[in-house]
Amino acid sequence: MRKIVSISLLTSISLFAEISATDVASKYTSKTSPVKYSAKPVQSIDFGFANTSGNTKTLNLNGKYSLSHIIENETYEPFRYNFQATAYVSKDNGKKTAQELTATLNGEQDFIDNWLGYVAIGWLRDEFKNYDNKFSFAVGIGKTLIDDGKQKLVLKLGPAYNIEQFSNDQADNKFGSINEYLEYSYIFNPYSNMYLKLGAMENFDDPKTDYESTALLGLDFALNEALHVSIEEELNYDNLPAIGFKKSDTKSIIRVGYKF
Repeated sequence: MRKIVSISLLTSISLFAEISATDVASKYTSKTSPVKYSAKPVQSIDFGFANTSGNTKTLNLNGKYSLSHIIENETYEPFRYNFQATAYVSKDNGKKTAQELTATLNGEQDFIDNWLGYVAIGWLRDEFKNYDNKFSFAVGIGKTLIDDGKQKLVLKLGPAYNIEQFSNDQADNKFGSINEYLEYSYIFNPYSNMYLKLGAMENFDDPKTDYESTALLGLDFALNEALHVSIEEELNYDNLPAIGFKKSDTKSIIRVGYKF
């Protein structure tokens, strides 16, 4: 996959980023820090920006919107859902060199003995990487192995149906897959936490050749009740990428966010 180098600045902090567009984790879970659900919807807007001038003029933007909510029920366990949309844009001397748009909707509900069920819908568009649209519809089950208030470890597994529509003459690709992932989070103190997500997807028809994997490591720091800073590093691998692109790439990003 094509690598686009960008710079995100936040309060004099610099971070070089290689913007990519694989979305394994978004097929069945949100790529964000551990979601804090409440009976009242919680929204967050995160934004990263960089601009250079002089010999070259580059513009790099990244943004994220998220919404989380828990629905209480007297008969069943609460239902939790989270919506997230992200955008990445890069321009060099006025010419757009990268653009990635994603949206995911995830829902889950606990059952007995720390078991849970989940559903997820994911969408991706990045014509620079030959994707007009990339959809995924997933369901599955999960098991919470650790949850002591400070650290949490969850495993999830389930099938998904995937649709890939390409920007060139390459034929659409539709296939079923099995998705699995591990999510771990650790709360350092009331103001900071760390999260790790490992995910994989295998095509039912050709699991030995057509598979993807992703690893995401992030840190989240609260500045006050509303403002926070997040730093993420992501490694993606696609064994059958779109024609003309590499199998592996990385993404590094820093954002400031506002919760309301």
